[in-house]
Amino acid sequence: MPDRNTTVRDRLRRLVARGAPPCHICGGEIDYDLPYLDPGEYVVDHVMPLNKGGSNTLENAAAAHRACN
Repeated sequence: MPDRNTTVRDRLRRLVARGAPPCHICGGEIDYDLPYLDPGEYVVDHVMPLNKGGSNTLENAAAAHRACN
């Protein structure tokens, strides 16, 4: 399984959030200031899951709501 390094995770979060994209699952706007564990908060979703062979790279990362993901 690919490395789930917190430094890589934090870097991906910053890079994906930079453009404030909508949720790639539902298409809805994301409030990037919501607190941790709020269902509408921003999370990084791996388009191809890591446990299915996806990579922990920007190309495989997308913005999503916690509830959608």
